Amino acid sequence: MRRGGMMRRMWLAIWLVFVPLAAMAEPVALIPSNSALRDSRAGGLELRLGLSRPLPWRVFTMADPARLVVDLHAVEWGDVQPETLITSDRDMTLRFGTYLPGRSRLVLMLPEPMAIDAAQMQTGARVDLIIQLAPQGAAEFAATAGAPHDPAWDLPPPTAIAPRRERGPDAPLRIVLDPGHGGIDPGAQAPTPDGVGVINEKAIALGFAHELRALLEQAGGFEVILTRSGDYFVSLDRRVATAQRADADLFVSLHADALSSGLAHGASVHLLSEEASDAASEQLAQRHNRSDLLAGDAPVATEDDVARTILDLARRETAPRSAALGTALIDSFHEVGLETITRPLRQANFTVLKSADIPSVLVEIGFMSSPRDLERLTDPAWRADMARAIHAALVSWRAQDVANRALVRR
Repeated sequence: MRRGGMMRRMWLAIWLVFVPLAAMAEPVALIPSNSALRDSRAGGLELRLGLSRPLPWRVFTMADPARLVVDLHAVEWGDVQPETLITSDRDMTLRFGTYLPGRSRLVLMLPEPMAIDAAQMQTGARVDLIIQLAPQGAAEFAATAGAPHDPAWDLPPPTAIAPRRERGPDAPLRIVLDPGHGGIDPGAQAPTPDGVGVINEKAIALGFAHELRALLEQAGGFEVILTRSGDYFVSLDRRVATAQRADADLFVSLHADALSSGLAHGASVHLLSEEASDAASEQLAQRHNRSDLLAGDAPVATEDDVARTILDLARRETAPRSAALGTALIDSFHEVGLETITRPLRQANFTVLKSADIPSVLVEIGFMSSPRDLERLTDPAWRADMARAIHAALVSWRAQDVANRALVRR
């Protein structure tokens, strides 16, 4: 089939290949030698994915920026790096990984608006998913782009927010830990010490979140909820919604990022602000806020003027409490002897920190762009010290917060 009217819209919708249920239990693996992203005739592109067996899939495009999105049932990608599949010299970014448990996603940032000209899964001696792309005008691309709606693929709608609970002085502190990135979004990356493999920020953040949760729960006085418990993608708005639905007392996002300019060493804490405190923080916020786009999701909706005014009023009370938590964390890092960057308490417009009524901070426990920090981040003893420092800061912050609230009530 080729482009044209009704058929093009069908290609932009959902394409599924159904296989016997018995076969679905077998893992599906990407075959790198049969996979490539290459130029095709008339300025187009061809994406070919070699797979170990057929599986359900769908393909569609997204605008702003122009992206191709391929959803599949779970695929084992192995240690293949996406850029190794690109044989074209055009400026493109390809990424793939787990999107949801049992679901995989591939996202191609297109060099220009392109239509899905043809898409098919060939079966026989080998299995290939082949997608042909052809240049398309920007207006026509925008008119036909968009994720199709299908309960078989879509995320379930968010559950209702729980009623606000009474917070007594002796009640456990309910904290949402947010391991950054995940699944198709690896975050920052660095080579392993032997230079053979790659260390992903998403794995460091998740591993540390589990270690910190174990410490907090063992210490007592904390209820800990993770925004993700495994290697899968969670959008920024759903991370915030997790804290809202849980009626959390605190939200702590955990990262181990990389900086392209210079080598920063040590931990830092970021607070929410529309104006970044420095260029490096603005760079980090821009990269973090693009996570949804790079994973193929629609942009996070921005607040209108009325909603922004209401939220700003609510944040006037929350912002000082977030700042107090940031200060407690930095003080605790110093007391334990953990290195921090210069001016470790910083600000930027991080989408994930936008809960209006929940004190929220983003903690960079270190930077993967620093060899010194990378060695620490992969050291269990150092991570244990970092977890103990965060625990001490939370205890200190809570005592101060309870005291301040008692003064306010008087």
